[in-house]
Amino acid sequence: MKSIISYKKTNMGVNEVSSNSTGKIFKVTTFGSSHGVALGAVIDGCPAGLELTREDIQEELDKRRPGTSKITTVRDEKDQVEILSGLFNGKTDGTPIAAIVKNRDQRSKNYDNLINKPRPGHGDLCWYEKYLNYDYRGGGRGSGRVTIGHVIGGAVAKKLLERYSITTTAHVTQIYNIKTEKEYSLDKIKENIAKNNVRCADLEMAKKMEEEILKAKENGDSLGGIVEIIIDNLPIGLGQPIFDKMDGQLAKALMNIGAVKGVEIGLGFDSVMLKGSQMNDEFRMENGKITTKTNNAGGVLGGMTNGMPLVIRIAVKPTPSVSGIQNTVNLESGCDDTIDITGRHDPCICPRITTVAESACNMVIVDNMLSAGFIHPDNIDK
Repeated sequence: MKSIISYKKTNMGVNEVSSNSTGKIFKVTTFGSSHGVALGAVIDGCPAGLELTREDIQEELDKRRPGTSKITTVRDEKDQVEILSGLFNGKTDGTPIAAIVKNRDQRSKNYDNLINKPRPGHGDLCWYEKYLNYDYRGGGRGSGRVTIGHVIGGAVAKKLLERYSITTTAHVTQIYNIKTEKEYSLDKIKENIAKNNVRCADLEMAKKMEEEILKAKENGDSLGGIVEIIIDNLPIGLGQPIFDKMDGQLAKALMNIGAVKGVEIGLGFDSVMLKGSQMNDEFRMENGKITTKTNNAGGVLGGMTNGMPLVIRIAVKPTPSVSGIQNTVNLESGCDDTIDITGRHDPCICPRITTVAESACNMVIVDNMLSAGFIHPDNIDK
């Protein structure tokens, strides 16, 4: 089969470095595909001495797994994790932690009609043109299912951060044109998001969001939304100017999640509506500690954490797999064609992406805690 793009480079990718790993000290490498045997992660650089169990990772995986409610895909995966290495007597031993989740309910035949036909809104065409060997079954390595590796790495990072009372909380603030109308304390957000399938703190709006998602599902369509992430109790000074700013690192980690199309820190784009005198967060002393009166900057100044809650919002696009005839091209014939996508897909990825977003942030924070010396790289008790 030949490429239909005439200007394709013959040496494409020859000097590229693999992008399957993240982190400098706390390094996480993920592997696997949507319809392969298994997916998982290898975590290198986790200090010894951390109490860690299979249940710690499973708890996070359960939050993102499919088939848990009417507003998720009906693919029935239990996503049971197996830890292969890195633990001894219930604690990390300083060696690489390897964990896998086996695929149990993949239905590859649902994708037979996609051969040679890239799906609109997906990375199919780019994958094929770059590698000339694309796994079209459920998106292969480009599927949202590969975020299982993110969550495995993030679960270990979360256990490390718990020792320092650092928490990361992601919640849905908007689905399509339905927005939350109230502000809540962080404790209330944590309490409320566990009470509904959308993981929205505004329980009244959560019901309307779920109704809108189910309506889209009935019509074979999908919806996007906004997810806010709050990282609390961070020390001052995480992040390294100029090219490794904390907000830059987090934005990169979140933009590397397939469905994310935008990231903003603090007031973000709304900051253009303020004057400098309004935007600036004035300092003040509170119980012997320097804080700011407001948090418009979202917890980052000069690319470093300033001790205030780090607030991030991500724009999540509608799931691209929708029902109905769509226009595409045929890579074999080089002609226009049509496509009818079948299979099992989320009508809205926002509720499940909350855990992935938390995991992505946790890995970045732990990596910076290690590099800044807040966590000893060999053993957490040193």
